[in-house]
Amino acid sequence: MKRKDNTLTKMEFQIMSILWDINHSACAWDILDRMDEPKPAYTTVSTFLKILLNKGFVDYRKLSGKTHTYYPLRSREAYTGQVMKDVKDAFFGGSGSSMVKFFAQNEKLSEKEIM
Repeated sequence: MKRKDNTLTKMEFQIMSILWDINHSACAWDILDRMDEPKPAYTTVSTFLKILLNKGFVDYRKLSGKTHTYYPLRSREAYTGQVMKDVKDAFFGGSGSSMVKFFAQNEKLSEKEIM
């Protein structure tokens, strides 16, 4: 059963980033191979893929035996847009200009960098 949860944990985001970067479906072993050391256990990756499936971020195709290949249902751009909108609404009262001003000041960006 899929549940509505629009946020990703650090590990979920790492797995999604791998799927977005390789731009094709992948099994848990493929994802694990692309993870940095220290690598989590295979079962950990499998568990997180099931969580992502339940959250509606991925779907899968069943291959032979127990092998599943997973692919993203949401693009990186769509997820980033949703997260940034949530930040804008929660921290800046929905004001895009306030959000940009905050980041420009805190990152000490020059006027040239802002444009």
